[in-house]
Amino acid sequence: MKRLILNFLSFAIVVTTLLSPDASAGQRRVVVRRPVRHSVARTRLIIHARHPIRRVLPPAVVVRPARRPVVVGAPLVFLPAVAWTPIGVTMPARERLAWQDSEVIEQDEGWVDTNFGIDSPGNALFLDINGKADLNFAEVTFANGNVQVVDFNERSHETGIYKLLDFADGRHVKTVRILAKSESENTKLVVYLSR
Repeated sequence: MKRLILNFLSFAIVVTTLLSPDASAGQRRVVVRRPVRHSVARTRLIIHARHPIRRVLPPAVVVRPARRPVVVGAPLVFLPAVAWTPIGVTMPARERLAWQDSEVIEQDEGWVDTNFGIDSPGNALFLDINGKADLNFAEVTFANGNVQVVDFNERSHETGIYKLLDFADGRHVKTVRILAKSESENTKLVVYLSR
């Protein structure tokens, strides 16, 4: 008896679908799903005790983990911070790009701790900003455990392509971490590694 009822229900569903006005007119229904906005979870900003920047940093941030987790096998050694000079540059030829990834920061998120797992050799890092962003600092971690901190000095920067860090001797970059805040509705940060 149960099997007969299930067969009847299946038949009724098929007939209803075939006789619906959309199906008879040869039209397909398209369902548009709106993006779901999740609540923004802030957490305490964690920096290493030997981090070279000593100014007051934001107490709470939104953390974006790297899409590609990378393990640095050597102990971390923080090098003295490098003051960043925001000079616009052109991107290297596409065949010279070894890696790229991006992150979109929304204005209502406040300070966002973005992390990029690279694990690739190269000789320069570029930062492409699409929108307007306050940049605090970046940490570039190399395979030997050296961490080069780039100090943006918490300044605002407009859309453009900038050289983030140059290491012409060629280094194996493990990770890049950027602390930023969007000043426009949203800001897209794209990090490139060139050979």
